[in-house]
Amino acid sequence: MQNFQFYVPTKVIFGQGTVDQVGQLVAEQGCKKVLVHFGGRSAKASGLLDRVCASLQSAGVPYVTLGGVKPNPRLALVYEGLELCRKEGVDFLLAVGGGSVIDSAKAIAFGLANPDLDVWDLYDQRAAATACAPVGCVLTIAAAGSETSNSSVITKETPDGDLKRAYGSDLCRPRFAIMDPTLTYTLPDYQTACGCTDIMMHTMERFFAYEKDNDVTDNIAIGILRAVKKNALILVNDPKNYNARAQIMWAGSLSHNSLTGCGIVGRGDWATHQLEHELGGMFDVAHGAGLAAMWGSWARYVCDAQPARFAQFAREVMEVPATGDDMIDALAGIAAFENLMHELHMPTNLPELGVTATEQQIETLAYRCTYEHRRKIGYVKVLDESDIANIYRMANQVPDPLFT
Repeated sequence: MQNFQFYVPTKVIFGQGTVDQVGQLVAEQGCKKVLVHFGGRSAKASGLLDRVCASLQSAGVPYVTLGGVKPNPRLALVYEGLELCRKEGVDFLLAVGGGSVIDSAKAIAFGLANPDLDVWDLYDQRAAATACAPVGCVLTIAAAGSETSNSSVITKETPDGDLKRAYGSDLCRPRFAIMDPTLTYTLPDYQTACGCTDIMMHTMERFFAYEKDNDVTDNIAIGILRAVKKNALILVNDPKNYNARAQIMWAGSLSHNSLTGCGIVGRGDWATHQLEHELGGMFDVAHGAGLAAMWGSWARYVCDAQPARFAQFAREVMEVPATGDDMIDALAGIAAFENLMHELHMPTNLPELGVTATEQQIETLAYRCTYEHRRKIGYVKVLDESDIANIYRMANQVPDPLFT
């Protein structure tokens, strides 16, 4: 078990009806003016935005609003939000939505607190933040875990194809997160499944960064994975099951607040996320679906480096019967995970995702994934540009079922 620091300052307010506390929670921050940041029609149509604004008014908190956040949140809206915040004297960001909205709010908050930087330089790994304006959130989608995490992801639109980049700093962890599972009832089934997939992947990226004798963290990770698997399948047939929604929402925060990374080397593997970020940038696919489409190819490419760990995942998470041969069990576990994805109506390769990449696009994806030759990725197996391209090529094919 490695030395580690665990810092999660976010106050969580969990349960039905908790959104009505938002005004008081914001008032406690001592801010002068709030930007209420949100996505689109659902926040308005559901009445949630009205409830949030009414609560702020009741608490005597001045606010302005900015909607329009899309999945794979755009840098252009971050710049628009920065301009609005500076004009209006905003000093607190309130995100009302899912991970995309929270990530966009975090980016605006970084820009406000680091006025001498272009905020994109943070996400392009060319600068580091020294401060961040405070952020709070009302969560409406269980998926990204951004409500308690130290990270956010932003997409920059360019003439040569969009770039999707992540930035992490404890400075941006939200001050509070209101988590009401009933706010997720109206999500489309596909979005729910994407969220469940993302939650599992956040846990798996850390789990496969194997650290010997790290039993507590391992068992937390395994417990989260099994709980998400169980409750995700419940929601396929019973999408308004409150307990299943609650289990998934809480798992989303625990999966990405750094808890499942305690005691491991570094931050985890993260290759699947980095592979998906380039897909999301080029093809604007849903994040969870992109992860599902890439994971099996990544896993088959690297599992010979850690067959025992993949076999443990197969037996303890996917409940694959042990054969006594780690490699056989590892491959069976990968196939079982892909079967789970199909039960959730998620893709397991690029054609199922609705993407067929050309060889030129694959080479571009691999080049961008290395940040233009500035890095390699992965921990289970360190991947260079040629490895990355090979994984994209594997995912670009429908696999022969005899070999899954």
